[in-house]
Amino acid sequence: MAEPARLGYASATRWFLLAAVVSLVAADMAVAALDPWAEMRRLLAGILWPDWAAVAGRSVVLTVAFAVLGVSLGASAGLLLSLVFHRFGAVRALAAALRSVHELFWALLLMQVVGISPATGILAIAIPYAGIFAKVFSEIIEEADLSADRVLPAGTGVVSRFAYARIPVLAGPFGTYLLYRLECGMRSTLVLGFIGLPTMGFELESYFRQGRYAEAAAFVAVFYALIGSRRLWVRPATLPFLILGSILALGWLTEPLLGDSLWQNLARFLGNDIVPRPLRGADLAAPSTWSALLAWLLPILRDQALPGLVNTLVLSQVALVASGMLALVLFPLVCRRFAGAAGRPLGRVLLVVMRSTPEYMLAYVLLQTLGPSMLPAAIALALHNGGIIGYLLGRHADALTYRADAPHGLNLYLYETVPRLYGQFLAYALYRWEIIVRESAIFGILGVLTLGYHIDAAIAELRLDTAVVLIVVTGLLSLGIDALSRTLRRGLRIEDRPVRLSVATVAVKGARACA
Repeated sequence: MAEPARLGYASATRWFLLAAVVSLVAADMAVAALDPWAEMRRLLAGILWPDWAAVAGRSVVLTVAFAVLGVSLGASAGLLLSLVFHRFGAVRALAAALRSVHELFWALLLMQVVGISPATGILAIAIPYAGIFAKVFSEIIEEADLSADRVLPAGTGVVSRFAYARIPVLAGPFGTYLLYRLECGMRSTLVLGFIGLPTMGFELESYFRQGRYAEAAAFVAVFYALIGSRRLWVRPATLPFLILGSILALGWLTEPLLGDSLWQNLARFLGNDIVPRPLRGADLAAPSTWSALLAWLLPILRDQALPGLVNTLVLSQVALVASGMLALVLFPLVCRRFAGAAGRPLGRVLLVVMRSTPEYMLAYVLLQTLGPSMLPAAIALALHNGGIIGYLLGRHADALTYRADAPHGLNLYLYETVPRLYGQFLAYALYRWEIIVRESAIFGILGVLTLGYHIDAAIAELRLDTAVVLIVVTGLLSLGIDALSRTLRRGLRIEDRPVRLSVATVAVKGARACA
């Protein structure tokens, strides 16, 4: 009896390419703008001559403050959850649920309770990041060298054991990941400005909508400067001052939150708004109540969830394959062997800019220039994720050792480098798959017919019970793709390869040291 064929790199690639071709046929990729080139020329002129006088210090300070406090709160909660992550299934389920919903959707829900306030911005970042930190911190703890823990005297308390034996070992990896997650938090904070929070994104949305690209370009340049210099101003010694300064900035530059309205809004939100309409004040023991619930739920799933889910998968599949192809083309730009000493710094700048540009902002700009379709969203996702994967592949390529008689140029790329990097490339692509799906869903807020389109419409019409159902569908989709990604990585025997940016950086440094 013949054994079933094992999943290989080539077969996995063919299946993803086939799915992308089918999705591309089904996707709306038209250029709908009347004169996209004229708008592109105006955009390029704004980028070349930014209007620095337009940069408002208040929005820059608030962008940093929201990110610092949101990430700090998320990291603190995530650390507590990580200590019991592997002991309790309920904790793992909670962390998965929190991180499966994008921070924009959390913000839209939180606005119904606390309005456009500091709490919305901080919690919208802290809630999903708590789930992310819990998972990542637990993995770091599990993989850490615990030899110091074993030599402590018998009877040492749990707190003392963690403080003296584990914190010194974990501080480095924790700090590295925290720094990377702060970069992500700043991108998230900027994007939250597009839905009304007073960050740099609020100013950018206004300038982009009016076609004032010179002013918008100045804000984007300042944002890149903040991201690029974060290692200078985010250090263990400066962190307490950053947190205190962020609290003071929010208290000084934003409106206070009224406590009475908060509790009233929260009671209304939990007790009425998100409760399915047929269950409000109904007799839960009556069969007619559950029949009414089913009659209410089925049209939502059929007319909104299903088409939104299909469009989300179509967009994400096209974007995933485009990201992978772009990464394979771009990674030589940051590789010493291909780009050389002169070209490598320019390549690094290009890929860091691609990586640091929020997909949502880029899609917003492209929608202004190309018109409404899936094309701007696909381009934005491909550029951002292709930049991330390409940057990491370039670092791994630098850690490779070649034979003395290795070929050069295109032959070195095709026959030596790419085959040796392909397993790592698939690991990155499969890991980014779930992230691309989550990002595809939120592009519905910009008018693309993914799940976010129906969620945004339901919230705008104050049908919060419908919005919650659709957000749950989005979370389940994200969890399903994440589980499938892990299964494929196991089947391809690449589950042990690094996939997170900070962890991959440490792994590459270790490979260089061993080489």
